[in-house]
Amino acid sequence: MMEADMENGRLYPERPRTFSTVRTKSSLPPIFRVLMRINPRAFIVLLLLVFSGVLYVGASTSPIVLFVFCICTLSLFFSLYLTKWVLAKDEGPPEMSEISDAIRDGAEGFFRTQYGTISKMACILALVILGIYLFRSTTPQQEASGVGRTTSAYITVASFLLGALCSGIAGFVGMWVSVRANVRVSSAARRSAREALQIAVRAGGFSAIVVVGMAVFGVAILYATFYVWLEVDSPGSMKVTDLPLLLVGYGFGASFVALFAQLGGGIYTKAADVGADLVGKVEQGIPEDDPRNPAVIADLVGDNVGDCAARGADLFESIAAEIINPSGFILFPLVVHSFDLVISSVGILSIRGTRDSGLISPIEDPMAIMQKGYSITILLAVVTFGVSTRWLLYTEQAPSAWLNFALCGLVGIITAYAFVWISKYYTDYKHEPVRLLALSSSTGHGTNIIAGVSLGLESTALPVLVISVAIISAFWLGHTSGLVDESGNPTGGLFGTAVATMGMLSTAAYVLTMDMFGPIADNAGGIVEMSQQPESVREITDILDAVGNTTKATTKGFAIGSAALASFLLFSAYMDEVAAFAQLPFKEVDIAIPEVFVGGLLGSMLIFLFSAWACSAVGRTAQEVVNEVRRQFIERPGIMDYNEKPDYGRCVAIVASASLREMIRPGALAIISPMAVGIIFRMLGHATGQPLLGAKVVAAMLMFATVAGILMALFLNTAGGAWDNAKKYIETGALGGKGSESHKAAVTGDTVGDPFKDTAGPSIHVLIKMLATITLVMAPIFL
Repeated sequence: MMEADMENGRLYPERPRTFSTVRTKSSLPPIFRVLMRINPRAFIVLLLLVFSGVLYVGASTSPIVLFVFCICTLSLFFSLYLTKWVLAKDEGPPEMSEISDAIRDGAEGFFRTQYGTISKMACILALVILGIYLFRSTTPQQEASGVGRTTSAYITVASFLLGALCSGIAGFVGMWVSVRANVRVSSAARRSAREALQIAVRAGGFSAIVVVGMAVFGVAILYATFYVWLEVDSPGSMKVTDLPLLLVGYGFGASFVALFAQLGGGIYTKAADVGADLVGKVEQGIPEDDPRNPAVIADLVGDNVGDCAARGADLFESIAAEIINPSGFILFPLVVHSFDLVISSVGILSIRGTRDSGLISPIEDPMAIMQKGYSITILLAVVTFGVSTRWLLYTEQAPSAWLNFALCGLVGIITAYAFVWISKYYTDYKHEPVRLLALSSSTGHGTNIIAGVSLGLESTALPVLVISVAIISAFWLGHTSGLVDESGNPTGGLFGTAVATMGMLSTAAYVLTMDMFGPIADNAGGIVEMSQQPESVREITDILDAVGNTTKATTKGFAIGSAALASFLLFSAYMDEVAAFAQLPFKEVDIAIPEVFVGGLLGSMLIFLFSAWACSAVGRTAQEVVNEVRRQFIERPGIMDYNEKPDYGRCVAIVASASLREMIRPGALAIISPMAVGIIFRMLGHATGQPLLGAKVVAAMLMFATVAGILMALFLNTAGGAWDNAKKYIETGALGGKGSESHKAAVTGDTVGDPFKDTAGPSIHVLIKMLATITLVMAPIFL
């Protein structure tokens, strides 16, 4: 009887196969629900009016801004094409659709609750910023241009709230597409591995194009609006090079939302994953994503809220922080990222499906196919970057300067490629490091942990060398460009580093596509396993899942590299802003001063404490999940024989409430620490006659936190990714395969690595950039 039920696709003959316990009400944000009620014709007219207004503002500002608006609009239509193409694919048999609906409801329900909490905290922080700016002093430049305290305060708060809103939308878009594409990838895997790959890539591409386009569009609209409103570059008004400091609130708002999105989503996904693995795989000996595991739906929901939604917000704030650079050249990065939308679209379309069915051959594996697309994108990036520098950076005073800056961009592009390659080398099981890690599992759990930790520590060396060469090369290429100030001193060094950062992020849309591919493939594998599809289908999704682990690791390497370059720029901007407010020179930070050295120690400590709290949050939540899963297996013995159905909704509820509770403490630590340190040492400086002491200590804190954060994130991301793929390698049949002692040791390593690579590590990317933007916004209270 059981065999007959299994053949007919019915796992639980005594109960209907539904997932009502995790369903919830419509989870669309209120603004989307309002828009959906508008008459279609009225909505089109409204869009045309808005678009006309945007074009008018753009044309009033610069033809370059108009060009950016047009490219962003075209990219929006391209993303709609990708959406229509993906959603036109079939969802497979009913059992697949039911599982997908359960995942979607859980993800959207958590997203609504999480972002409701984040929005309340953002509003409170906006009021704090408003109060600080209303009572702070103004710089001589602001007084000369007529931008008073009130105007500056409202501009900063508006920028902060817009950045937070756009970051939230970026996260929603990432989650929205992933929960709809997963079942379509699962269904396609029944026919062709290449078709499944194409659907996953195009779904990820939709999210990437929207995220990058929105980051560019948001900054361009702010720039154009303030340019027209404040009559920038008119006699007696603000200079265009001073405009970026008014927009820094946009980057802070994006960082603020991204930090809590990454923390909350990361705690959710890894607590569910750890709980499911420890009881399901290790104690009960059932496969990954087995429908008998009560935590399996929570695990699959976590992939969407932790990887897709959080990573979308993460990359959005990276681009926003990089565009608002201290050099004052906002138009150049806007054009670079507009071209990014075009070339990444070409790279996405280069991955085509075939009519061949069955498993992808070893010669043309999914990673190789995506690498071809990335190579095409890289080559086009080199060409478009050169065109952009010649178009926007040519000057009669230094005719060859544009070529130097084009080389700076090339340095950034090469750095991005190097980071992707290094991450792939240390996390792909086709290479030696992961295979040696898998081999260490054959001698036990302890040797697996030792090997994984040592691999993670070793993996920090090459990226640090690459980023060091990139910073110095870009700085000196800019320094020797021929650009000089009024005194004849070279001025292009810092801008050269800014251009290298832009070069590194010039393929951001395609890199985000590869990142989004990972959780979509992971979810597809879970749906295939839960719906009891043939082993041949699971083999295809396993290959895509393993490649997805590698692409996620490469994207994290890319993100930390761009964070390092961007933080160097924002650090310089912070020193310039302090000097402007204090009307005192502030060109260097002397760590021989005891208080300044203490600030550096506090910055390093912040990274370690933040990482500890993030990992312990996963551990505490995972313990609740483990206890719940064990309870269900004990109280419902029929689960293992498919005679009773697990209570999936209970595990979803546990991780949802716990992750929202646990994300507050590390997030608050990151926001309050620099403010508290700056205020305390400001009072100490006032008592000892050192007016810049608070600002200097915060500068040291920021510098040391950046250095420690880069190393910590590299270690956590790579070690976690390597542990995961070592387990995947053994599951291919190596070293005894699934269920062997080596596999059990590898599962332990993977469990340890889960909070490393998906909670603490990615959160540090955001933390580094948020520390830089919060010090810029809060600089007045340190003086």
